[in-house]
Amino acid sequence: MSTTLPITDRTRVRRRAERAGYERAEVHEILDAGLVCHLGFLGGHGPVVLPTAYVRVGDAVIVHGSSRSGMLGALADGCELCCTVTLLDGLVLARSAFHHSVNYRSVVIFGRAEVVQAPHDKHEALRAFFTRLYPGRWEVVRPPTDAELKATLIVRIPIEEAVAKRRLGAPVDDEDDYALPVWAGVFPLTITRGDAVADERLHPDVAAGEHPPAWCPGTIPAAR
Repeated sequence: MSTTLPITDRTRVRRRAERAGYERAEVHEILDAGLVCHLGFLGGHGPVVLPTAYVRVGDAVIVHGSSRSGMLGALADGCELCCTVTLLDGLVLARSAFHHSVNYRSVVIFGRAEVVQAPHDKHEALRAFFTRLYPGRWEVVRPPTDAELKATLIVRIPIEEAVAKRRLGAPVDDEDDYALPVWAGVFPLTITRGDAVADERLHPDVAAGEHPPAWCPGTIPAAR
């Protein structure tokens, strides 16, 4: 498999093309740092864009939900889709209003989804998803039952037509504006986990202040 994704009419970046990336490694890196994607598709009542959690497994993005989900049902039927992940890394303050910006990393994927059918494959997809969001928890909680697996629809979105784009660094002002006595720079942004809040109905053998076993809250997204 090529390490570079093909450039198509849909993935070709025409504005700020220098910020685009078609290397699979870069696309994977950005996807692995995110938690939520937005899925765009043509639903029964027109265009729809919905957020959902996801995980990357190999060269595909995995999403799941209820077998009665309208969105997943449309994807399972093979409709064209667009999957977008955006990470906001900083607010960029320039010397002029016009040149204010944001630092970001994004991936856009085009294509069609494939249904994950086999019970073993569904189980492994859910475990990968679970482990991504809740490291160390799969081994200590009750696993999904056959009925729960049956009630869950899982689709994979192949990463075959995709593009990454990012902006990094300081503001870029007009040359004359660098002489203005105005503060300029970047405010970095991150998402962090707070302190755990215990459920009121914890089993008496579990200490209320105890963190989930083998899981240490950290910073999301992962460091680049």
